[in-house]
Amino acid sequence: MRHFLYLAFPAFTLLAACGDQNTKSPVTPPGGEKSAKTKVLEVGADVLQGKEPLRQLDIYLDGFHFYNGVIGSQMEAHHFGSKLNEDVIQSVIYDGNGKDAKIMGIEYIISRRLFEKLPAEEKKLWHSHAYEVKSGELVAPGLPDVAEHELMEQLASTYGKTFHTWHTDRDKELPLGTPLLMAGFTKDGQIDTAMVGQRDRRMHVSMAEKRRQRADIQVPPVLPGANAWEKGEVRQLQVVNSAEPAMQHNGH
Repeated sequence: MRHFLYLAFPAFTLLAACGDQNTKSPVTPPGGEKSAKTKVLEVGADVLQGKEPLRQLDIYLDGFHFYNGVIGSQMEAHHFGSKLNEDVIQSVIYDGNGKDAKIMGIEYIISRRLFEKLPAEEKKLWHSHAYEVKSGELVAPGLPDVAEHELMEQLASTYGKTFHTWHTDRDKELPLGTPLLMAGFTKDGQIDTAMVGQRDRRMHVSMAEKRRQRADIQVPPVLPGANAWEKGEVRQLQVVNSAEPAMQHNGH
């Protein structure tokens, strides 16, 4: 995925210019207002503590997810990520892009080459990004069209594994329940167009126009095993009384 870091830097530096601080979190957690002491401690921590991992989150992508196996439950997802190498990206997912945004999950993105090597059962946890790119659904706010097109070319053949830990579309106060595996859209007619329209108006983008701009992006066929929900192979977590089965399943 060539020139990825070159493209990511403008995405970070242009955030302020693109007016991205316009997607508010729908969640208000219970609790008292921050005290003066807490605010002073925060200022001191901000000045004195190192935050190198956070400074690496220089890629901003906005798209949509749904709960794996429940395509009617859809939500917008703001990804702030970093590229670990030419084949792996990691992202923190928020429910907004302002100061009140809540962390609602994580996504790992890998290249087609790495996905192809995964065990068959592991592949069922991953979704393709081909449609998200080609449809214009996935956007990189603030990037010029030419740079965004190059970035989307790189992402089109990748695969993501996403877990939401705070279901902010439902749990408006606290992160309840287990993490849930998310999935991505694979064809027209699946996504809530009203939800997309709201995003497009807020961010001054157009899914339809992005689709036209990306018509020339060549995407290889989606590899077998991805998007397993389409074949009824739904995977989700559950709470059990013993850690042994989970540890054995994950190769420990």
